[in-house]
Amino acid sequence: MSDIDKTLQKRRASLEEAFYIEEDRKLVEKHRELQRMEETKRNLSEVSGIHNEAVLKKLVELNVRAETLASLAIVPLVEVAWADGEVHGKERDAVLKAAGKIGFKKGQIDYDLIEQWLTHKPKVELLVAWENFVKGLCEAMPPAERAALRDELLTHARDVAAATGGFLGLGSKVSDEEEKILKRLSAAFAGGI
Repeated sequence: MSDIDKTLQKRRASLEEAFYIEEDRKLVEKHRELQRMEETKRNLSEVSGIHNEAVLKKLVELNVRAETLASLAIVPLVEVAWADGEVHGKERDAVLKAAGKIGFKKGQIDYDLIEQWLTHKPKVELLVAWENFVKGLCEAMPPAERAALRDELLTHARDVAAATGGFLGLGSKVSDEEEKILKRLSAAFAGGI
Protein backbone atom coordinates (compact mmCIF):
# COMPACT_ATOMS: atom_id res chain seq x y z
CA MET A 1 0.00 0.00 0.00
CA SER A 2 1.41 3.35 -1.00
CA ASP A 3 1.86 6.29 1.36
CA ILE A 4 -1.00 8.09 -0.41
CA ASP A 5 -3.31 5.11 0.13
CA LYS A 6 -2.29 4.90 3.79
CA THR A 7 -2.91 8.62 4.23
CA LEU A 8 -6.30 8.35 2.52
CA GLN A 9 -7.21 5.33 4.63
CA LYS A 10 -6.26 7.18 7.84
CA ARG A 11 -8.25 10.21 6.71
CA ARG A 12 -11.29 8.02 5.92
CA ALA A 13 -11.02 6.34 9.31
CA SER A 14 -10.72 9.75 10.98
CA LEU A 15 -13.80 11.05 9.14
CA GLU A 16 -15.79 7.92 10.02
CA GLU A 17 -14.80 8.30 13.66
CA ALA A 18 -15.82 11.98 13.65
CA PHE A 19 -19.14 11.04 12.02
CA TYR A 20 -19.89 8.40 14.68
CA ILE A 21 -18.84 10.72 17.50
CA GLU A 22 -21.27 13.36 16.17
CA GLU A 23 -24.05 10.77 15.81
CA ASP A 24 -23.42 9.54 19.36
CA ARG A 25 -23.56 13.14 20.60
CA LYS A 26 -26.91 13.63 18.85
CA LEU A 27 -28.29 10.41 20.35
CA VAL A 28 -27.13 11.39 23.84
CA GLU A 29 -28.72 14.85 23.49
CA LYS A 30 -31.98 13.35 22.23
CA HIS A 31 -31.98 10.95 25.19
CA ARG A 32 -31.42 13.86 27.61
CA GLU A 33 -34.24 15.81 25.98
CA LEU A 34 -36.60 12.85 26.40
CA GLN A 35 -35.55 12.55 30.04
CA ARG A 36 -36.26 16.26 30.60
CA MET A 37 -39.66 15.86 28.94
CA GLU A 38 -40.52 12.88 31.16
CA GLU A 39 -39.40 14.76 34.27
CA THR A 40 -41.47 17.80 33.28
CA LYS A 41 -44.52 15.58 32.67
CA ARG A 42 -44.05 13.97 36.13
CA ASN A 43 -43.75 17.41 37.76
CA LEU A 44 -46.83 18.73 35.95
CA SER A 45 -48.76 15.62 36.95
CA GLU A 46 -47.80 16.01 40.60
CA VAL A 47 -48.68 19.71 40.71
CA SER A 48 -51.91 19.52 38.68
CA GLY A 49 -53.29 16.07 39.41
CA ILE A 50 -53.52 15.43 35.65
CA HIS A 51 -52.56 11.89 34.66
CA ASN A 52 -53.56 11.80 30.99
CA GLU A 53 -50.28 11.26 29.10
CA ALA A 54 -51.54 12.97 25.93
CA VAL A 55 -52.57 16.09 27.87
CA LEU A 56 -49.28 16.16 29.79
CA LYS A 57 -47.31 15.73 26.57
CA LYS A 58 -49.23 18.60 24.95
CA LEU A 59 -48.57 20.86 27.95
CA VAL A 60 -44.84 20.05 27.73
CA GLU A 61 -44.86 20.74 23.98
CA LEU A 62 -46.47 24.11 24.72
CA ASN A 63 -43.63 24.80 27.18
CA VAL A 64 -45.79 24.78 30.32
CA ARG A 65 -43.69 24.14 33.42
CA ALA A 66 -44.76 23.18 36.94
CA GLU A 67 -43.46 26.46 38.36
CA THR A 68 -45.74 28.53 36.14
CA LEU A 69 -48.70 26.14 35.95
CA ALA A 70 -50.72 28.16 38.45
CA SER A 71 -50.63 31.19 36.16
CA LEU A 72 -52.65 29.24 33.59
CA ALA A 73 -55.66 29.85 35.83
CA ILE A 74 -55.57 33.53 34.83
CA VAL A 75 -55.14 32.97 31.08
CA PRO A 76 -58.91 33.14 30.38
CA LEU A 77 -59.17 36.51 32.07
CA VAL A 78 -56.19 37.81 30.11
CA GLU A 79 -57.76 36.54 26.86
CA VAL A 80 -61.02 38.35 27.64
CA ALA A 81 -59.11 41.54 28.48
CA TRP A 82 -57.36 41.38 25.08
CA ALA A 83 -60.52 40.42 23.13
CA ASP A 84 -60.91 43.83 21.50
CA GLY A 85 -57.19 44.17 20.75
CA GLU A 86 -56.13 46.20 23.77
CA VAL A 87 -56.30 46.00 27.55
CA HIS A 88 -58.09 48.92 29.19
CA GLY A 89 -57.17 50.09 32.69
CA LYS A 90 -60.36 48.77 34.27
CA GLU A 91 -59.87 45.37 32.58
CA ARG A 92 -56.30 45.24 33.85
CA ASP A 93 -57.48 46.07 37.36
CA ALA A 94 -60.20 43.39 37.17
CA VAL A 95 -57.68 40.73 36.09
CA LEU A 96 -55.20 41.67 38.82
CA LYS A 97 -58.00 41.79 41.41
CA ALA A 98 -59.09 38.26 40.42
CA ALA A 99 -55.46 37.12 40.54
CA GLY A 100 -55.17 38.51 44.05
CA LYS A 101 -58.33 36.69 45.14
CA ILE A 102 -56.82 33.35 44.18
CA GLY A 103 -53.50 34.01 45.91
CA PHE A 104 -51.18 35.72 43.43
CA LYS A 105 -49.10 38.44 45.06
CA LYS A 106 -47.05 41.26 43.59
CA GLY A 107 -43.41 40.25 43.26
CA GLN A 108 -44.10 36.56 42.67
CA ILE A 109 -43.12 35.05 39.33
CA ASP A 110 -46.75 34.24 38.47
CA TYR A 111 -47.94 37.78 39.23
CA ASP A 112 -45.10 39.25 37.16
CA LEU A 113 -45.99 36.89 34.32
CA ILE A 114 -49.64 38.01 34.44
CA GLU A 115 -48.57 41.66 34.34
CA GLN A 116 -46.43 40.84 31.30
CA TRP A 117 -49.43 39.20 29.59
CA LEU A 118 -51.50 42.32 30.27
CA THR A 119 -48.82 44.51 28.72
CA HIS A 120 -47.96 42.34 25.69
CA LYS A 121 -50.66 40.19 24.10
CA PRO A 122 -49.77 36.51 24.58
CA LYS A 123 -49.55 34.17 21.61
CA VAL A 124 -52.56 31.98 20.85
CA GLU A 125 -50.56 28.97 22.09
CA LEU A 126 -51.13 30.20 25.63
CA LEU A 127 -54.89 29.77 25.29
CA VAL A 128 -54.32 26.36 23.68
CA ALA A 129 -52.16 25.39 26.68
CA TRP A 130 -54.95 26.50 29.01
CA GLU A 131 -57.53 24.49 27.05
CA ASN A 132 -55.34 21.38 27.34
CA PHE A 133 -54.84 22.06 31.03
CA VAL A 134 -58.61 22.29 31.55
CA LYS A 135 -59.17 19.10 29.56
CA GLY A 136 -56.80 17.26 31.88
CA LEU A 137 -58.35 18.80 34.98
CA CYS A 138 -61.85 17.86 33.85
CA GLU A 139 -60.80 14.22 33.51
CA ALA A 140 -59.56 14.25 37.10
CA MET A 141 -62.57 16.02 38.67
CA PRO A 142 -66.09 14.88 39.50
CA PRO A 143 -68.86 16.59 37.44
CA ALA A 144 -70.03 18.88 40.26
CA GLU A 145 -66.50 20.22 40.82
CA ARG A 146 -65.97 20.72 37.07
CA ALA A 147 -69.21 22.70 36.85
CA ALA A 148 -68.25 24.80 39.89
CA LEU A 149 -64.82 25.52 38.41
CA ARG A 150 -66.35 26.49 35.05
CA ASP A 151 -68.93 28.75 36.68
CA GLU A 152 -66.37 30.48 38.90
CA LEU A 153 -64.02 31.02 35.96
CA LEU A 154 -66.77 32.39 33.74
CA THR A 155 -67.93 34.72 36.54
CA HIS A 156 -64.43 36.21 36.80
CA ALA A 157 -64.13 36.36 32.99
CA ARG A 158 -67.49 38.16 32.70
CA ASP A 159 -66.34 40.64 35.39
CA VAL A 160 -63.31 41.44 33.24
CA ALA A 161 -65.49 41.70 30.11
CA ALA A 162 -67.92 44.04 31.86
CA ALA A 163 -65.18 46.18 33.42
CA THR A 164 -65.20 48.74 30.60
CA GLY A 165 -68.98 49.04 30.64
CA GLY A 166 -69.66 49.07 26.91
CA PHE A 167 -69.47 52.13 24.66
CA LEU A 168 -69.72 55.24 26.87
CA GLY A 169 -71.27 53.01 29.54
CA LEU A 170 -74.30 52.36 27.31
CA GLY A 171 -75.60 49.15 25.78
CA SER A 172 -74.14 45.72 26.34
CA LYS A 173 -71.29 45.58 28.78
CA VAL A 174 -69.81 42.60 26.90
CA SER A 175 -68.57 43.11 23.34
CA ASP A 176 -69.04 40.56 20.56
CA GLU A 177 -65.30 39.76 20.70
CA GLU A 178 -65.46 39.18 24.44
CA GLU A 179 -68.55 37.01 24.02
CA LYS A 180 -66.66 34.83 21.50
CA ILE A 181 -63.85 34.33 23.99
CA LEU A 182 -66.34 33.54 26.78
CA LYS A 183 -67.96 30.87 24.59
CA ARG A 184 -64.56 29.37 23.79
CA LEU A 185 -63.71 29.27 27.49
CA SER A 186 -66.98 27.56 28.33
CA ALA A 187 -66.48 25.07 25.49
CA ALA A 188 -63.18 23.99 27.03
CA PHE A 189 -65.23 22.37 29.83
CA ALA A 190 -67.79 20.81 27.45
CA GLY A 191 -66.08 17.44 27.23
CA GLY A 192 -66.27 16.89 30.96
CA ILE A 193 -69.56 18.45 32.03
